[in-house]
Amino acid sequence: MFTPVIPSGGVTGWAFLNRTLDAQKKTYIADDSLKRDADYFRKKIGTVKTAAALVSDRRLLSVALTAFGMEDEINNKALLVKVLEGGTLDNRSLANRFADKRFYEFSKAFGFGDFPVPNTGLSDFADKIIAQYDQRRFENAVGEQDGDMRLALTARRELSALARRKMSGDAKWFTALGSAPLRKVLQTALGLPSSFTRVNLDKQLVVLKARAEQRLGSADLSALADPVKLEGLVRMFLTRSELQSTGLTNGGAVAARLLLPDQPGQGQLSRYV
Repeated sequence: MFTPVIPSGGVTGWAFLNRTLDAQKKTYIADDSLKRDADYFRKKIGTVKTAAALVSDRRLLSVALTAFGMEDEINNKALLVKVLEGGTLDNRSLANRFADKRFYEFSKAFGFGDFPVPNTGLSDFADKIIAQYDQRRFENAVGEQDGDMRLALTARRELSALARRKMSGDAKWFTALGSAPLRKVLQTALGLPSSFTRVNLDKQLVVLKARAEQRLGSADLSALADPVKLEGLVRMFLTRSELQSTGLTNGGAVAARLLLPDQPGQGQLSRYV
C-alpha cells in the first residue's frame, strides 16, 4: 500500500502535503484492498434495512465506522445497535446524550431510528459513505507518518463544516471541545496547555473565545468558514506544536495562571490572554 510522503514536520511539511495532496490521496485510495472494501460496501449496503443487519456484517460495519472515525468501536456491537436504533430526532436518544458527536453523526447518516425506511437505500448513500471512508483512511495513513499532519487535515475538514452549521456560537465551541482532535488543535493553536482541561468548562469557553478574538480576529467559530482564517489557525497549531516538541514553550507558567481563582474587578481575563 502507498505510504504518504511527508518530508518534514511543521508548516514546511504542511505546505508540501498540500501541494501534493490530490495526487497522494488519489494514489492511496487506488489500492486494491481499499477498492475491494468500497466495492463490497457499494454492492451490499442497499440491502441493509436494520441496525442489527449492519452490525452483523463486520466488513460493512468496518467501512461504516471508519467513515466516521469510529473504527475503534467495531467490537461494541450492542452499543452501536442502540445508537443506531435510537436515532437522533429524540433529544433523549443515546446518540444525543454522547458528548462525542461522532455517534450522533453516525446515527443520523444511516437513519435507522429516524425514518421508516433508512438512508441505506438512497441512490447516493454508498458514494457519500465511501468518500468519507477514503478520506479517513488517507488521514489515518498520514497520521502514521506524522500525527500533527493528521490533526491538521482533520481540523481543516471538521472545523470548516462546523463553522457552517446552523447552531449558536457557544454550541459550536462546545461541539469542538467534545471532539478530542479539535480540542487538541484549538488548545495548541491558541497557546493553551493540556492542563487547561481542568478548568471549569464555562471558563474554558470564555478563555477560548477571548484567545480566538485576539489571534483570529473573531470569537465566533463561524469565522473559520473563511479558508484564510482556517489556514491561519492550522498553521498556528503546527508551529506551536513543533515548538512544544522542542521544549521552547513556557506551558507551565501559562497553566499556573489559568488555574488561579477568579478575582473581582475589571481586566480579570488578562490572566488568560
